[in-house]
Parts: sequence; C-alpha cells; structure tokens
Amino acid sequence: MNQMEERRVSAIILAAGKGKRMMSDTAKVLHTLCGRPMLTYSVDLARKLKVEKIVVVIGHQADLVREKFKDKDLIFVEQKEQLGTGHAVLRASTVFAGYDGTVLILCGDVPMLRTSTVRALLEFHLLEQSVVTVMTTILDNPSGYGRIIKEGGTGGILRIVEEKDASSGEKKIREINTGIYCVDSGFLFRAVSDIGNENVQREYYLTDIVGIANRRGFRTRSFITADSREVMGINTPDDLTKASRLMSDCR
Repeated sequence: MNQMEERRVSAIILAAGKGKRMMSDTAKVLHTLCGRPMLTYSVDLARKLKVEKIVVVIGHQADLVREKFKDKDLIFVEQKEQLGTGHAVLRASTVFAGYDGTVLILCGDVPMLRTSTVRALLEFHLLEQSVVTVMTTILDNPSGYGRIIKEGGTGGILRIVEEKDASSGEKKIREINTGIYCVDSGFLFRAVSDIGNENVQREYYLTDIVGIANRRGFRTRSFITADSREVMGINTPDDLTKASRLMSDCR
C-alpha cells in the first residue's frame, strides 16, 4: 500500500468565477472545451484519483452549474460574494468538520492537468511531510501570475506574491503559482479563517496560507511540473481555442 492509499484525500474545486475576460455572461467553467463544459475535466480528474469527497465551490450561475452536473454526485458549496480564493475555500469548511486528511485544491478552469501529475503531487506532499505543497511551473514570461518566493537552499516556500502586489525584483522570478495545492485539512481551515485582505484587490487570497504556514513553523514545499501547458488556466476565448488545439480529446 502506498502513502496515498494510507492517507485520506478529498478535493475542493474552485469554480465560482464569472470570468470577465471570457467576454460572455456564461460562467467560465461552463464554457465548452472539446464538446464538454470545462469543469468536467477537473471533476473527472478528482474521480480518477478516487478521492473521498469532491466539493465544488460555485457562484456565478450557480443553479445552472448544479443542473449541468446534477448526476455527478458532487457536494456543492455556494460563494455568493466573489471575495477571493481564500474566501472560497473557507465556504467549504463546514463540509470538512471533523475531517482529518489531505485536501487537494483544484481549479475548474485548468482542464489539461494530467491525473499522473496530480498523483505525483500528492505522493510528494506526503513524502516531504509538508503541510502546504504548491504545484508550480517555470515560465519564460511569468507576467500576470503569482510568484514563488523561496527560502534559499531549503526548497521551502516563504510566500506567494500576486503580480499586482509584487516588487520589480519579485516580478523577475519565473517560478509561478498554478493555483493547485495539497494542504493538511487541520491547518487549511484554520489558516483560511485568518487570511486578511490587505492587498491591491482587497481580496482574501488562498496564496496567503503559505506565509501563515511559515510564520507558524510548518513545512512548505513546491512541486514543479515540467510541462507548463498542462497547468494553463483558461481566462480568455483565445486560451480556450489554444487548449482545444492542445487537447487530444479534440483530435
């Protein structure tokens, strides 16, 4: 029995956003990719991993998302106010009352992620005995993404800085946050309840749990995925077109 089979694992899929840059009233995760709503790919990934619970945080067009996925045996949690990713995870906390395990956090707008990559992330998280493990990648042009600030030589992450809050020096860092995390449940829901919104966008960033973990003396790690295309988020119609070309399902 491997470590993943010995440890309880559940998933939270963040799927509440409208996706303003999609130039459409349709919720971002309902945009069609290769003939299927985009959210389908994250749900299928979680199912292939045989996680214990799949909690989907919905917001924009919540009723329509529920209707589209009513046969999937999912747990839906609604985020009525779009106050950031940290707030979205906090909305899911009641579902995990008394739960002791690993929470895998996925994004409903990252459809090309491979099951094998996420399984490797989970194994790494458990092997490293990390409290927070962030899936990252290296980009030639990291503009627009949160930067990974590391502790020299240890592999630990000190914090994640969003682009809008980054200094000129931090913007030169090429290792970026993909929005995919493994977090120990006991720490996660305490941490998201302590997140503040002292930032440019006045949002509660899930990324802040990394800094909280460091301040409390917990172990943090980054898991670098080699193929940045795999963790590409869909934010614009052009991204959707590009993903359609890349995905084997469409061929």
